[in-house]
Amino acid sequence: MADKYEKVSFLEGDPSCFLRRAKGAANQEAGAFIASALSFGARSQFIPRIQWIFDRAGCEMDAWVRTGAFERDFAPDDTRCFYRFYTYASMNAFFRAYRALMERYGTLGEYVRAESGGNCQRAVEAICRAFGEGAGGIVPINTQSACKRVCMFLRWMVRSDSPVDLGLWSSFMDRRTLVIPLDTHVVQEARRLGLLTSPCATMSAARRLTAALAEVFPDDPCRGDFALFGLGVDDAD
Repeated sequence: MADKYEKVSFLEGDPSCFLRRAKGAANQEAGAFIASALSFGARSQFIPRIQWIFDRAGCEMDAWVRTGAFERDFAPDDTRCFYRFYTYASMNAFFRAYRALMERYGTLGEYVRAESGGNCQRAVEAICRAFGEGAGGIVPINTQSACKRVCMFLRWMVRSDSPVDLGLWSSFMDRRTLVIPLDTHVVQEARRLGLLTSPCATMSAARRLTAALAEVFPDDPCRGDFALFGLGVDDAD
C-alpha cells in the first residue's frame, strides 16, 4: 500500500500539493509550514484558503513573511473570519510570531536544528513552544493533542527520496524519530488492523502507532502514513 500511494499522484487534492509550488529551499520551507498550519477540516475549504495566501505572496513565501508583507493582507485588528475559527487578526499574530523566529534564528529549520538535537519528537515540542501563546492559536500550545499538522509538516521536511515529501531537513533530523500525523481517519484504519486500541487521536496514541509501524518500516516508520491513507481510499472504492 505504501508503494502504491507514495507517488506523485498522491499530491492531487492533498495539502502536500503546495510543497513544490514555491521555488527554492527557503520558500518551500515557509510555504510548507504555512500550508500545514491551515490543513484541517474539509480539503475543499482549506486548500483554496492556502492557495489565496500563496497567490498574495506570489509564491515568495519566505520574503512575504520575513519582510512583513503579510501585514498588507492580514491586519492585527481585523476580526473577520479567514478560515473556520481563525480571523485575519489570528493569522497576523501567527505570521508575526513566525517573523520574530526568523529574525532570531534565520529560518524555522535553524530553530528546529538548535532545539531538537535531530529528534523529531523534540522538534514537535519546540515548534509548539515557539508558536504557542500569543500566536493566534494556529499551532497547538503543547503536545497533549496529537499535533497532527505539526507532525505532517515534519514528515514533509524530514523524509527524503520521496516523490511527495521534500526532505529539506534530512541532513540534520532523524526520520526514524518522526511521529505519524494522527487524525480520525488514520485512527480508524489503525484500529481495523489492530495497530491501535485507543479511539482517540492523542500524542501517546500517535507514538504507539509509530512504534507499531516501525516494525514494518524500521528505518522510516512514517512511510506507513501512505499505507493507512491508501487502505481507506481502496475500501471507499
